[in-house]
Amino acid sequence: MSFGPARRSRSCRSHWAPGAQRRNDGVEIFRSGVELVQVSATVVDAEGRLVGDLDRDDFEIFEDGQPQTLVHFTRDRVPLSLGVVLDISQSMFGQRIDDSRLALDQFLADRLDPADEVFVIVFNHSPLVEVDWTLGPRRVRNRLDHIRPWGGTSIYDAMMKALPMFEERANQRAAVVLVSDGSDTGSKAHVRDVRRQLRRSDAFVYAIAIDAPETRAINDRVNPQALREITTESGGYTEVVHDSPELAPATARIADELNHQYTFSYAPTRPADGTYRSIRVRVPGRDYRVRSRRGYVADPRQDAGPE
Repeated sequence: MSFGPARRSRSCRSHWAPGAQRRNDGVEIFRSGVELVQVSATVVDAEGRLVGDLDRDDFEIFEDGQPQTLVHFTRDRVPLSLGVVLDISQSMFGQRIDDSRLALDQFLADRLDPADEVFVIVFNHSPLVEVDWTLGPRRVRNRLDHIRPWGGTSIYDAMMKALPMFEERANQRAAVVLVSDGSDTGSKAHVRDVRRQLRRSDAFVYAIAIDAPETRAINDRVNPQALREITTESGGYTEVVHDSPELAPATARIADELNHQYTFSYAPTRPADGTYRSIRVRVPGRDYRVRSRRGYVADPRQDAGPE
C-alpha cells in the first residue's frame, strides 16, 4: 500500500534536549529530553496494510501496565538514522552480493529522505564499520562496489557492534536493516546478548533472510527464528526471501514502513531506577496491530544529560 510522497516534519528538532556533544564529523549528537521516553510505532490493519491517518487521541500507551500521557505526537516523517548490516560471507559471493548492492542502493538513494543519515557495517567471521555516519548514498555505493565476500558468518557480533553506534546519531528515529543468507557460525556474542542490548536501544531492527534450501546444507542455512527474536523485541520484523532478486522489493517494503511511522513521547510517572520497563502501544476499538519497541531500561545515568 502506498501513501504517496513521505510526509516531512518541520518541527522534529523542537522535542530534543539542547546539547553540545558533537561527533568527529562535527554533527551534533541527538539527545532526547531526559524526562521523556521516545517511541516510534508502526500501525497495520487486519490485512497487514499500513495505517497512516491516525491522530494523538487514537493511541493509548502503557508502561508496566500503567497508562501514560503522550507529551509529543506527530505522524509527519521524522528524519532517520539508519544502520545497514550486510553479510559478506563466502556464501554471498556472486549474484547475491550484486543483488544486495542494487537493493541497498535503491533503498538509500530513492526511498529515503536527504536528511536521513546512514552507516554500513559488513561482516563475515568478524564485523567491520565500512562506512561511518554519512548523508551520502554515493559514498555507500562506492564502498560496497569494492566488497568481495569471503569467510564465515557472525550476525550477533555485527549487531553488537551496530547498536552502540546509535549513541552518536544525529536524528530522532533509529533503525537497522540486516541482510544475511546464513546461520551464525562465528560470533562470540549470543542472541540473548543482542536482545539485552536492544533493551537499551530504541532502534527498530529489520532482517531480510535469504533462504535457498536447495543450495545450502541444513546447518548453514539462515535461522529466521533467531532473527525474529531480535527483530520482534525492537518493533521491526524478519522477512524471508528465497533468492536475492527478492531483496529489492523487501527493502522497498521496509522503506515504506519507515516513511509512515508515528513518533511520540511520554513522561514516565516513575523516576529512572535502572529497571526494565515494558511498553505497550495500542489503538483501542479498531482491528489494528501496533508494533513498537517492547520496553526500555530506565537508566538513571541519563539524568545527568550530555556532558
